[in-house]
Amino acid sequence: MRAFLDTNVLVRHLTGDPPDLAARATQFLRDADELLLADLIVAETVYVLESFYELARASVAELARAVLAFGPVRVVDIDLLLRAVEVYELDRLDFAEAYLVASAEQSGVGIVASFDRSIDRVQTVTRFEPLGAPRA
Repeated sequence: MRAFLDTNVLVRHLTGDPPDLAARATQFLRDADELLLADLIVAETVYVLESFYELARASVAELARAVLAFGPVRVVDIDLLLRAVEVYELDRLDFAEAYLVASAEQSGVGIVASFDRSIDRVQTVTRFEPLGAPRA
C-alpha cells in the first residue's frame, strides 16, 4: 500500500499505547510499501512524544531518526529533516525552530527573523530581531 502517514499511527507504533491500536499500527507499517511522510507530521510526532509522553529529548531524537530511516518512508528532503532533528537534540531548540534553522542553513539565507533567543545557541545562522517603534 502507498499512503500518507499520520502522526497517530507513528505515535501508536512508537509508544505501544494503547496496545490494540499499537499492534494495528505496527502491522500496517510492517506491510506498507511506500509511506509518504510530511514534514509537519514529523514535527507533530516530536511534539506529542515530548509533551504528552514526556520522553527525554535524546529519546525523541532517536525515535525520529528511526522513523526517517524506516525503509518505506519517503520525505521531500531527508537531509533537512535529519539536520532539524540534530539541532533539536544538540542545541535544545523546539522542533519548529530547529526546522527553521535547518531551512536557513540549507537555503544559504542564514538569517532567521525571530524574537526567540534560543536560536542564538546555533552558530551557523544569525537571528535577526525585528526592531522599530510600534505604529499608532
